[in-house]
Amino acid sequence: MDWLREHPEVRTIRVAAADLNGVARGKRIPARFADKVFTEGTRFPFSVMNLDIWGEDIEDSPLVFETGDCDGLLRPTERGFMPMPWLASPTALLPIWMFHMDGRPYAGDPRQALARVVDRYKDRGLTPVVATELEFFLIDDSGKTLRVPPSPRSGKRRTGGETLSLRALDAFDAFFSALYDACEAMDIPADTAISEAGPGQFELNLMHQPDALKAADDTWAFKMLVKGLARSHGFAASFMAKPYSLWSGNGMHMHFSVLDRDGRNIFNDGSEKGSEAMRAAVAGCLAALPGSTLIFAPHANSFERLVPNAHAPTGIGWAYENRTAALRIPASGPAARRIEHRVAGGDVNPYLSIAAVLGAALIGIEDGLVPDDPIIGNAYAQSLAQLPATWNLAINTFAEDPLIRRIFDEELVENFLMTKRQEVHYMAELSEQEQTELYLDTV
Repeated sequence: MDWLREHPEVRTIRVAAADLNGVARGKRIPARFADKVFTEGTRFPFSVMNLDIWGEDIEDSPLVFETGDCDGLLRPTERGFMPMPWLASPTALLPIWMFHMDGRPYAGDPRQALARVVDRYKDRGLTPVVATELEFFLIDDSGKTLRVPPSPRSGKRRTGGETLSLRALDAFDAFFSALYDACEAMDIPADTAISEAGPGQFELNLMHQPDALKAADDTWAFKMLVKGLARSHGFAASFMAKPYSLWSGNGMHMHFSVLDRDGRNIFNDGSEKGSEAMRAAVAGCLAALPGSTLIFAPHANSFERLVPNAHAPTGIGWAYENRTAALRIPASGPAARRIEHRVAGGDVNPYLSIAAVLGAALIGIEDGLVPDDPIIGNAYAQSLAQLPATWNLAINTFAEDPLIRRIFDEELVENFLMTKRQEVHYMAELSEQEQTELYLDTV
């Protein structure tokens, strides 16, 4: 509440939690009643955490009619208030997460799922260090065809991708300047921005931090910020996996390492190869890749990105300093030895995605798994086991993989399966253009 007293201009707040698709669900509350959220919490139905991408109830879900659509209790996370600079009126976001009325964490809340994984690390005296890299497109969606918005500086539209182009970045300098200012105000550790391979496509890196929950919070809030701020500048921003069929899609790469009780990186053994623990974590991630593909590619459009020779992995393999592999060990000093997980699209729920990666890595460490040899050269040209290539196959593999149930609670697994199966059913009724319109803003 101190933050609100220091910002008397804020008249309303938004309390919001991430549902299974990562969509913000919550309420608008006058700022003068905000103290009630801290003393009493707020309520909405458990089923709200389990809506489909249209925001509809899941048919036959036990969370709806079978239990009377009863309420869960939502309390503020440790994050506290964050300004929402993309809105015209001074407003604050208060992130919340869900509990049962008796105080137990609700297992179907994706943030609680990540907390559960982090607690397993803590039980072993370990702390994951996490960073994310987010790709997104700036888009003019005012017509029937998606286009690059005209540059506010020149009035011209780019017709192609310009990888690492300062000209492309500077064309939207006012937007990026406002974005960095907003990230600072929201305590989101935004680092380097670059232009990417697609027209109007950019990537921004968030810094490494030894707090996986905050890293996920930052990623979730960053996506909201970018989409909201772009609209205030007269165009759209989208983390949709593949808005343009002829151009590369949007990924959300995740870098991570693990510290022991003394703050030492357990992936570092002083060599360029990395430690046995690092290789065990790699093996865990590889073993869980088939089942966790649905987490990393949760939507119909996601699978348009995961195709050969499109700068997104399709084979299950790892390598040193090789961006064609699903898992890459970047070149670095030994102390910064880390794993880059490259499978997730920009359309993921960051809480579930980070939980899936960290949970799989911990299984590898716990079980002492050993990976196959790292690949050398073009992963697309090698005989590797493949990720599930379709949405339906990913759903079925997620349902059957026992490793998934070592990472996620059974209730979350079943809720996610019901959500995705319902979406598959109704997505078949939409044209490609209608699917694009749906995903452009929601994911």
